[in-house]
Amino acid sequence: MHTFVVRLWLPDRPGALGQVASRIGAAGGDVVGIEILERGGGSAIDDLTVSLPDASLVDLLIAEVRQVEGVAVEDVRPVAADRPSGSVAVLHTVAGLVAASPADRLSHAAGSLRELFDADWVVAMCMDGPAAVAHSGAVPELEWLSAFLLGSEHLDGEHAHTPGDLVWCRLPRRGVALAAGRAGRVFHARERDEFRVLGGIVDGLG
Repeated sequence: MHTFVVRLWLPDRPGALGQVASRIGAAGGDVVGIEILERGGGSAIDDLTVSLPDASLVDLLIAEVRQVEGVAVEDVRPVAADRPSGSVAVLHTVAGLVAASPADRLSHAAGSLRELFDADWVVAMCMDGPAAVAHSGAVPELEWLSAFLLGSEHLDGEHAHTPGDLVWCRLPRRGVALAAGRAGRVFHARERDEFRVLGGIVDGLG
């Protein structure tokens, strides 16, 4: 069996998700997990974890799902069959952060958050200058990132002004900002909330 996460935009109406699940079944797939990432404006954004008997059925799966009125496929990506559900994965991440030594906690956070959010990179950087304290992945130009974060400090609802492919939070006790980015797939409301909460845990643990 092959496992994929299918990110969908669908009408926030009764029965829409059932129709999608029926179409996935018609393509030979089985829905084994559902995560609601965002709701509003009459739409919902969901991650559906789908098991398929053959990876070649992905195109058929997408075609079937698109037959449901108002549904759009944002992204399809393969994942390990034993990948934990979203809430369990977050708990595993928290457990790892708690177990990490204080000296290694930021480095551990960079690696574990990059894995949890399927990010291309994660960096913990000083707020008063473009210096990385810890990172995982190929981090973009720190001068640009530092200027953006500093320029966002005075904004109300600062995260509404953040590019879709970037998520970040302040760790005031440590005097750093924690940021992550990924190309081609935006961060939605649930992911942004989880990132900020996990950043707060890192900061609180010291």
